[in-house]
Amino acid sequence: WKITPPCFLNQLRCQDECPVGTYGPQCAHKCDCQNGAKCYHINGACLCNEGFKGPSCQDRFCPTGLYGLICDKYCPCIHTNTLSCHPLSGECTCAAGWTGLYCDETCPPGYYGEGCRELCVCANGAYCDGITGTCICAPGYIGDDCSISCPAGLYGVNCSSSCSCQNEISCSHIDGSCICREGWQGVDCSIPCSSGTWGLSCNQTCQCANGASCNPVNGTCACSPGWTDEYCDVPCPDGLYGLDCREKCDCVNSDGCDPVTGFCRCLAGWTGVHCDSVCEEGHWGPNCSYSCTCENGGSCSPEDGTCVCAPGYRGTNCRRTCSPGFYGHRCSQMCPQCVHSDGACHHITGHCKCLAGFFGSLCNEVCPSGKFGKACAETCLCTNNGTCNPIDGSCQCYPGWTDQDCSKPCPWGSWGLDCIHTCNCHNGAQCSATDGECICSPGWTGLYCTQRCPAGFYGSHCAEVCRCQNGADCDHITGQCSCRTGFIGHSCELKCPAGTFGYGCQQLCECMNNATCDYVTGTCYCSIGFKGIRCDQAALMMEELNPYTKISPALASQRQSTGAVLGIVFLLLMIMAMLALVVWFRYRQREKGHRVPSVTYTPALNINSTDYSLSGTTSVMPHRSNIVLDDSSLSSTCSLNSENPYATITDNPNLCKHSESSYVEMKSPAHHEHTAHCCSATIIKPTISIVPGSGAAVVPSYPQNPYDLPRNSHIPSHYDLLPIPPQQDPVHSELRN
Repeated sequence: WKITPPCFLNQLRCQDECPVGTYGPQCAHKCDCQNGAKCYHINGACLCNEGFKGPSCQDRFCPTGLYGLICDKYCPCIHTNTLSCHPLSGECTCAAGWTGLYCDETCPPGYYGEGCRELCVCANGAYCDGITGTCICAPGYIGDDCSISCPAGLYGVNCSSSCSCQNEISCSHIDGSCICREGWQGVDCSIPCSSGTWGLSCNQTCQCANGASCNPVNGTCACSPGWTDEYCDVPCPDGLYGLDCREKCDCVNSDGCDPVTGFCRCLAGWTGVHCDSVCEEGHWGPNCSYSCTCENGGSCSPEDGTCVCAPGYRGTNCRRTCSPGFYGHRCSQMCPQCVHSDGACHHITGHCKCLAGFFGSLCNEVCPSGKFGKACAETCLCTNNGTCNPIDGSCQCYPGWTDQDCSKPCPWGSWGLDCIHTCNCHNGAQCSATDGECICSPGWTGLYCTQRCPAGFYGSHCAEVCRCQNGADCDHITGQCSCRTGFIGHSCELKCPAGTFGYGCQQLCECMNNATCDYVTGTCYCSIGFKGIRCDQAALMMEELNPYTKISPALASQRQSTGAVLGIVFLLLMIMAMLALVVWFRYRQREKGHRVPSVTYTPALNINSTDYSLSGTTSVMPHRSNIVLDDSSLSSTCSLNSENPYATITDNPNLCKHSESSYVEMKSPAHHEHTAHCCSATIIKPTISIVPGSGAAVVPSYPQNPYDLPRNSHIPSHYDLLPIPPQQDPVHSELRN
């Protein structure tokens, strides 16, 4: 600071500091420091004591109501009677008019102000205000210290009342009463002094305290129980109580007893009539009047309320758990080495706090099957062999199953783990949701059910054997037979009924004149004397060199007009030639005396077709002169109606035995590539007719052509192995040639 005018302190040498409480130039400023802080003599800055802060040290470090190094203790002061609580020691600074360790006591009589350090100067029994020290004068007195009696003729509070005494009795300046003799009072002094007064005119105020009575004559105090001394303002000595302090206290663990009642003033932590009982749990202090603030099951000291924490907790109020890695009483025990744990062990028991999915003292065991979660307390809901995650209970479904609990099979068309694979099954096959295997529907087989059942089998797993006959196709699914043309029945075992033919026997034959209808093709086999597609045309009759047969045309083609004309011309020529032969032949028969059958021959027509053949015939009966006949006429029937409609008719007519009145039309849709038995590809085999006659002709016995035997297979052009023909004699060979 620059000091102007020149310093006058200490002989103008300015070497001494300002007096305490002042600062600045000429030490003219008063310090404004609070809470006992010192003021810097130069600039007036406050040097705060420990626990205070602020420009004037007016602020405490700790929040209001707390104290201690870390502000963790509650101030014990009575808040309404306290100015402040020291932030470090917790010492109570009482407001004016209050005293005691916790500011719970008023100032003793005669004292006032902060700390009750100020001495009251009130006289004549005036009341001293404990806060300001102001004297409230007793009646009859006035003045700052109440030392002045009321002027004569006045009395009462502030001497505001006028005396009304008569008969020259003096008026009391206190209450305006007449001045009576010692011990008496009243308007006319006929009443003894009232309690609290004594002496002449009862104008003396008793000085007895604490409810003591005063002798009205001499003012001697009669103390109440618990008090003693001249004015009864001294309590009974420690250990005594009652009237004239004659009773002894009966207390233990106490700070004496009440001097009036004898009640024991128990020390902190004790209670009971004789202070012989420890405070109940949760209470502490003198007479157990304070409640403990310990948490989490901690107990407090009955003397000072200090918390004794339960195992697993620490801190002033036992609010904090043990540090990680420790547990137990005073957190003094170290945790075990937990494996799958949620942090350290339990702060109370030391047990490992297992993560979800694990259990055991060290959390090193996985939850048993069917359990999951914390402490393995949850029950898994997985079904159908699903695997349960021990941590969260989620299900890993077995192949073929899905949904949260594996209760739903894979959607149609998918299979496998999580149903991620797509089925590749066909033809209505079901896909195994587990491994994708195709379960074929009836009639199908193969890895993906793309193949039909093998021939001859049908149904589920192709395990059923087809029962179809006569070359019928078997449905690979149902086994139902699809009959070939000319057959019906459940197994196609029946030929078409007479009069019907074709697929399903649904077509009606159109044959006329008692002709036989082929049950397969509907072809008409004409009766004797008829021809044509429907056997509706009359056939011409002529003698033929061969006495054993009649021939009528088979299946004349009416569509090729040119061939028909040529055929008619050729037929006429042949008829003329045969008529001559017939005449000659009958002549010879007549000579033998035997009747021979007449033969009519109708030559074949030339058409471009290979559908018909007559096995073993290249001309009409060559070398007839070499045939030796007996006396009997030839009468035989050639049976060409094979059970198999596809068999080729290859027998030579002269090798068949014929009965009387027989007519045969040889016809077959099949063509066999056997050059040794094939006729011209452009000639339709002729029709042979035999006219009834008597007698029988001896015909050499030729072996049956192997191609006329019934076939064992229904496949066209398939035959059993041919038998080896027997050795033939010259006659047979000649006939065949």
